[in-house]
Amino acid sequence: MKILVTDPLAKEGLGILKEEGFAVDCKGKLSPEELAKIIPGYEGLIVRSGTRVPKEVIEKATNLKVIGRAGVGLDNVDIEAATAKGIIVMNSPAGNTISTAEHTLAMIFALARNIPQADHSLKERTWEKKKFTGSELYGKTLGIIGLGRVGSRIAKLASSLGMKVIGYDPFISPEKAAKVQVRLVDLKELFQQSDYITVHTPLTPETKGIVGKGEFKLMKEGVRIINCARGGIIDEGALYEALKEGKVKGAALDVYEKEPPIESPLLGLDNVITTPHLGASTDEAQINVARDIAQQICDVLKRKISLHAANIPVVDERLAKIIGPYFALAEKLGMLIAQLKEGSVGRLEIEYQGEITEYDLSSLRHNLIKGLLKPSLGEQVNYVNAPLLAKERGIKVSETKTVSGEEFTNLMSCKVKTDSGGLAVSGTLLSKSDLRIVKIDGYPINAVPEGYLLICRNEDKPGIIGRVGTILGEREINIAGMTLGRKKKGGLAITVLNVDRVIPADSLLKIREIPPVKSAKLVKL
Repeated sequence: MKILVTDPLAKEGLGILKEEGFAVDCKGKLSPEELAKIIPGYEGLIVRSGTRVPKEVIEKATNLKVIGRAGVGLDNVDIEAATAKGIIVMNSPAGNTISTAEHTLAMIFALARNIPQADHSLKERTWEKKKFTGSELYGKTLGIIGLGRVGSRIAKLASSLGMKVIGYDPFISPEKAAKVQVRLVDLKELFQQSDYITVHTPLTPETKGIVGKGEFKLMKEGVRIINCARGGIIDEGALYEALKEGKVKGAALDVYEKEPPIESPLLGLDNVITTPHLGASTDEAQINVARDIAQQICDVLKRKISLHAANIPVVDERLAKIIGPYFALAEKLGMLIAQLKEGSVGRLEIEYQGEITEYDLSSLRHNLIKGLLKPSLGEQVNYVNAPLLAKERGIKVSETKTVSGEEFTNLMSCKVKTDSGGLAVSGTLLSKSDLRIVKIDGYPINAVPEGYLLICRNEDKPGIIGRVGTILGEREINIAGMTLGRKKKGGLAITVLNVDRVIPADSLLKIREIPPVKSAKLVKL
C-alpha cells in the first residue's frame, strides 16, 4: 500500500511507515488541482496545515482509506465529504501540547518585559533603559479561556511563577480545575479580573470573536492579551482599537484571522508582539506529531484500529445496522444539552429504555459525549477521544438501562448536573431517519432536532406565540415547525420553534423581554 505525504514530516514518522512495509511518496506541498490528479494511486494521505483536501480532491480518491493530519486542526480537510466516501480522517492532538504551552509562556514574558522592543531599540544603537521598564508576573492574575491540554499546562506553569490563575471552560469540573491550580469563573469575571488573558479554545462558531469589542470594555486598564490558539477567536479589529486607545497595554499573537497577516494593521503597532504561527514549531513537537500520525495510519490500514478518528465511530457492521440510526440522535441530544445548560458540567447521566438495551451501546455513549463537548471543543473532539476528553475535564459519566420503555419503544435520555443546577433531555426515533426530541426537563414536546431551534421557557398564557412570531416576522425569519409542552394548565411551559435561519441578537433580546417569557435560547443542531 502507498502513502502520500504532502507537507514536511519528521523522518521519525516516515521511518515508522517504511518499517511497517508501506511505500511512501513525499511530494511536498501540492495545490488541490495537483493533488486531485495523483490521489487515486494512494491508500493513505498525510498532511499538515499547508495542504487543502477539499471535496474535489476526495471525489477523485478512489483508493484512499485514511487521511491523517500531523497536528490538531482539521479545517483544511472536508470531513463531511470524506465521511460520505468512507474515508477515515484523524489527527494527532497531543504531540504539540508542551511546545504550544511554552510558546505562550514565552509570549507572556516578552509582553511583561518588553523584550522584542528593547532588542530592536538596542540594535538601532540606542540606549533606552527607562523606556522599557517592565512588570513582574509574580502576583498578577492570568485568565485562561479554555482548559484543555494546553490551557491546563499553562496553568501549572503560571502557578509555579506565583501568578494567580483563573479560568473559563464550560466543560471542566471545579475538581479538575483545582488539580491544575485554577479557580473557575465565568467569562465576565475573567475579563474584569485578569491582568493577562490567553485563549486556548478551538475556532468554532461559538468561539469565533469570543473576545470582542464588548469584552474589551469589561477588562482592566492595561490588560495584556495573548493568542497562540487560532486566529479569529479574538476580534482583531476590536483588539486594534483597544490597543490604540490604551485599554490594552500590549498583545502577543502567534495566529491571525488571515495568514499570513501581511495587510493587518496590528503589524504597525509597537505594543504588539508577533510570531508566524510558531506554537508547534519545535523539533520535539514535530517528531511527536509525526510519530503519532504515522503510527495511527499503520494501525488503521494494517490492524483496523482507529484512534483520534474525527468522523467514524468504531462499531462492527452487524451492530451498526441495529443501532446505527441512533448515532445521530445521541450526538444531537449532547449538542442540545450543551447549548441549553447553565454552568460547568460535573456529571453526565445517560439512560436507555426499550429494545435497544439488549445491545452494546458504548458507541452511542461516545456519540452523546462528542455532541456534549462539540460546541466548546469543535474539531478537537471525536467519537473515539470524547470519553477521554470528558474524563480530563472531570466529567463523571454513568449509564443505566431499562428494558421496558414507558411511553416509547426506545428512548434515549441524558441529564447533566452542573454547578448551577441540572438539565435533562430525551429523544427517540419514529423511523430510521425521523429523529425527535420528546422531553426537556420532563416537559413533553415533539421537536425535530435539525437546524436552528428557538427554545423558550414561558408562562402558559395566550398570545405568546403571536408576539414571538411578530418579532421573527420583522426580520423575515420563517417558522418551520412548532411544538409546545406543559405539565399543568396555566403553569410553566416550554415552546420550541424550528426557524429557517439564525435569529439576530437584538431580536432574541426582544423575545426575552416579553413579560411571560422566562428564558429564550437559540441552539443549532
